[in-house]
Amino acid sequence: MNIILYMPQFGISPNDIVELEISEIDKIRDLAQHNKVVAIGEIGLDYYWNKENKKAQQEFFIKQMELADELNLPIVIHCRDAVMDTLEILKHKINPQKRGIFHCCMLNPELIKEAVKLGFYISFSGNITFKSAKPKEAIDAVPFNRILIETDSPYLTPEPFRKVRNDSRNVKLVAQKVAEIKGLTVEQIAKITYENAKNIYGIN
Repeated sequence: MNIILYMPQFGISPNDIVELEISEIDKIRDLAQHNKVVAIGEIGLDYYWNKENKKAQQEFFIKQMELADELNLPIVIHCRDAVMDTLEILKHKINPQKRGIFHCCMLNPELIKEAVKLGFYISFSGNITFKSAKPKEAIDAVPFNRILIETDSPYLTPEPFRKVRNDSRNVKLVAQKVAEIKGLTVEQIAKITYENAKNIYGIN
């Protein structure tokens, strides 16, 4: 299986902005101009952990999307319990090239359909293997040229290793689940997602 192991990105997560000033984005601008940086992320909204600073989260999200535009980089989006606001911002503030990834995407078919319409890639993680998960409709909603896989290490360790720390070796279990639902082999899913990752990150 081909795996891209190291793709540096810089961004301020919605869970890290509680005590930050918007001027901190200037530091991200400086870091992100290194020629090995492939994206601005992960950025977005998280109303699960942080309900009291929604406006600040939205401001940081928009400003970092503008930075991605400025630097001609894709964005990597974190969205948790904030589907409507995330989509509203993307529909009205999205970078013109509509380049980006919904990282560790929620298994929400309606979110996924809207995100694909906007031009985004959808990345699935170990949660699609959980016994309580019902991932088929969500995965079926993603066309082959928009699907990605990831670990979200050190979290969301796939079945059957739920109780141990996650790492990149487990991405094959995510690929297996996607392959099962899509009716392809693991090798085919590995090739498809590898090419998609190269495309979105601009890697030759």
